Amino acid sequence: MSLLHKVNRRVAAIATVVAVATAVLLVVALTVPRTADAKPRRDDTGGHGAGNPGWVATWAASPLSGATTSFADQTVRNVIYTSVGGSQARIRLSNRYGTQPVTIDATTVGEVLNGAHLLPGSTRAATFAGRTSVTIPVGGEVVSDPVRMQVSALTELAVDVYLPAPTGPANYHALAWQTNYVAAGDHAGDVAGDPFTTKVSSWYYVDGVDVRNPPTPGTVVAFGDSITDVGHTQVDAEARWPNYLARRLTAAYGKKAPAVVDAGISANRVLHDTAGGGASALTRFQRDALDQPGVRAVILLEGINDIGRTDPTATAAEIEAGYLRLVRAAHAAGVKIYVGTLTPFSGANCVYHNNYGTAAGEAERVRVNRWIRSSHAFDGVVDFDTVTANPKAPEYFRPSYNATGGATCSVGDSLHPNDLGSEAMADAIPLAWFTR
Repeated sequence: MSLLHKVNRRVAAIATVVAVATAVLLVVALTVPRTADAKPRRDDTGGHGAGNPGWVATWAASPLSGATTSFADQTVRNVIYTSVGGSQARIRLSNRYGTQPVTIDATTVGEVLNGAHLLPGSTRAATFAGRTSVTIPVGGEVVSDPVRMQVSALTELAVDVYLPAPTGPANYHALAWQTNYVAAGDHAGDVAGDPFTTKVSSWYYVDGVDVRNPPTPGTVVAFGDSITDVGHTQVDAEARWPNYLARRLTAAYGKKAPAVVDAGISANRVLHDTAGGGASALTRFQRDALDQPGVRAVILLEGINDIGRTDPTATAAEIEAGYLRLVRAAHAAGVKIYVGTLTPFSGANCVYHNNYGTAAGEAERVRVNRWIRSSHAFDGVVDFDTVTANPKAPEYFRPSYNATGGATCSVGDSLHPNDLGSEAMADAIPLAWFTR
């Protein structure tokens, strides 16, 4: 990149800052560590309270530890998919699991045209307390100043971060199920995708995008494990069940649709932290669900990994007790919490071993689902089990919904839904839950 090009872009960024400052009157950058017991931030971020009404989370990804990738003098182009649109955007960057403070010298957001290429004229620079450069402490998060741009619903955006100095192991969300890109040097905001020659399958540093949209009634958080995180849907197809739910809501309610964000983490469990699967649901529920801007409702689908993992395996009674703790936390925050029954997993031990899909595991799954249906502990139940089950053998996935398995598993992986199964799950969710 030429020196003149860099200077022009920095001048454009400064002009953007001046325009934002004039229009907004008060710009606040939040630089706060997010802890498991932190208070919800809904009063100053949207949906509830009078601080900054109308802000909701249009996209989110839950961070986790264990990354080995590091960056130095590189730009990461994170491709994300919005649920609702708005007249302004805010970018949330996280260093929660970093091992050292990380400096981000430039952050931009723009609409994706194709692959790593951006729509000309769509790119905007984000600032933090009026500056393009920001340093995030270990365990911390920053939220950008409002960026004046028209964000469309159900659209791919690219959030670029330029990392000038060695970062150490990068904060990330492991399974993006989305092709993201890395370029050598500072190419944040470049429309041309040509410098982005390296493809990566994780999101780095960005863990949320908020939009200002007063007609939107709030944010719905899909909270769970791999079935919510990615399923086994097609990469780059935006075919997770929360994506299908967002499209259903937009089709039904247009600009008055609630936002939907995906707070799933593959291999996550209700009760125990997991190497590769992140902090338990009990530990991360406040941060990843109740702290989401404008949160109004949570849809919980989790417990399969508590049954399937043998380090240790949890009983149905233990999982149910964990559920009740999540219910109490949601209701104390004034948030509705809905639950999905656990989907079939017989045959999954062909791929995943341990207790997945065994007779003992199936017995625990049936007990959990019986309790979910009869306990009346939640604000509502969506019967994902019945929706995805094979009518002839309900302990197995319906064949047309079953994700493709390995070479030794002729019936599929028997744990995750494919695109069609994810769509069926979203179609089973009552939209009236979010419009009351």
